[in-house]
Amino acid sequence: MSKLLIDVGSTYFKISSDDGVEQQFRDFSKTIFDDLTSKFGDTINKYNKESVHICSSANGGLSTLIIGLTNSFSLKYAKNIAFNSGINIIDTVLYHHIDKSAVPGDLLDVVIVVGGIDSVGGIYDDKLFKYLEKLSYSNIVYVGSQKDAQYLSKNIESLVVLENIITDKLKMKEEALKEYLTNLYQQDIVGKEDIKHLYELTSNQIYSTPYIVNQSLPYVDARHEVINPFIVVDIGGATTDIHYSRDLSRENMLSESEYDRLVFKKLGVYKSKESLIFAAKNNEFVYELLNYLNVTENILEQTDEKALRVLMQLSIFLVLCKVSTHNSMYITLNLHLLKSIVLTGGITKVLSFEEVESIVQFFYKKILHTTAIPTILLDSNYDIWTLGMNAIEDKRIENVN
Repeated sequence: MSKLLIDVGSTYFKISSDDGVEQQFRDFSKTIFDDLTSKFGDTINKYNKESVHICSSANGGLSTLIIGLTNSFSLKYAKNIAFNSGINIIDTVLYHHIDKSAVPGDLLDVVIVVGGIDSVGGIYDDKLFKYLEKLSYSNIVYVGSQKDAQYLSKNIESLVVLENIITDKLKMKEEALKEYLTNLYQQDIVGKEDIKHLYELTSNQIYSTPYIVNQSLPYVDARHEVINPFIVVDIGGATTDIHYSRDLSRENMLSESEYDRLVFKKLGVYKSKESLIFAAKNNEFVYELLNYLNVTENILEQTDEKALRVLMQLSIFLVLCKVSTHNSMYITLNLHLLKSIVLTGGITKVLSFEEVESIVQFFYKKILHTTAIPTILLDSNYDIWTLGMNAIEDKRIENVN
C-alpha cells in the first residue's frame, strides 16, 4: 500500500512519498498545520488519512527529577530508563540527603521516585512529602518497593504506582516505566496545540521522532554500510539524540531491547541554541577545539552560516563527551569499541564529511587518547527515520492479521 510519511521537526518538515524524500525549512510565523499544508498540500491530498503516518520532535522532550536510594541501583536504573524514553533529566536526589537537596525552580514534567526491593518496606517518611511540596510538577510515578506503595499513594496526590524496576536479584526491570514515560512523551506531543491539528491529516498515532529513529536501527544497514557496534547521532534544532546498540553500554543491565536512545534536550542548534552555547562555554576542551577549527570564541556570539557550522560541530563533540567516560552523569558508552558513527538530522544538510571527520578525530585524540576513529557515515538523504516509520506500520499490520 502506498504511504505518505511525515516528520515534523523543530526546524524542518520532511516527507517521504511515492515521489521520494523532500525537506522544507519551517516558517515559524505560521502554525505547524498551516505551514505543512501550504508547503506539501498537493502531495498530502493524494493520500487518504489511513495512509498518512506522522512523527514529531517539535516538542523538544520532557524534563524529570529522580529521587532514589542509591547511586548504584535505584538512581542508575531509573536514569537509564528515563534517558532511553526520551526524557531530559534535570536533577537526581539521593533520598538520604533530600532535606539538604536543592529544589528545581522550573516546572517538571515528571518526578520519578524509586528505591528498595519488594521484600523491604518502611523506606520513606515525611522528608519525602515535605520535599515534594516544594516542587512544581505535572506527573509523579513510583517504581520502588511495593511494600511502600500504599503508604505513598495515601500521602501523594495523583501518584502513579508501577511495578518495581529493581528485582529481588537486583536486576533492572524496565518495561512498565519505559512504557509510562514513552506514553507521557507521546501525550506531550499530542497536547501541543499545533500538533493536535495534524490529526486532521492522519487516522494513525503520531509518534515521537526519537522513538521512530530508534526503531530504524535494526534496518540501517539497508541504507548504509554500517559495522556493528554503531551509533546514530541525530542533531536537530531542538535536541541532539544518540541511538546506540546496547553492547556499547558499560552498565551491563539486562534489557529486552537491542537498541536504546538518549535525548539531549539542550543541545539543539536552533531552538536550544543558547543552551548549546552555554554547555560549550562550560566544557574544558571547547576553547582548544575552537582554536583547532581556526576560529575564536567570538564565533559563539555570531549568527552567520559559519557560526552555524561551528555550532553543529560543537554539538557533535559535546554529545560524544556526554556519553564518554569523561562524563559520569549520563549513560557511559564504550566508544573505544565503536565501529561506525551515522549522522542524521539537519546537520547532514549543512556540514561536509570533512567537517564532521575533523571533530570526531579531535574527540578521539583528546578524550579517548587514540588516533583510530570509527567509520563515519552521513545520512545525506535525511531518510533514516523512514525505516522506523515503515517498521512500525508493518508490525501494526502484522498484529491486525
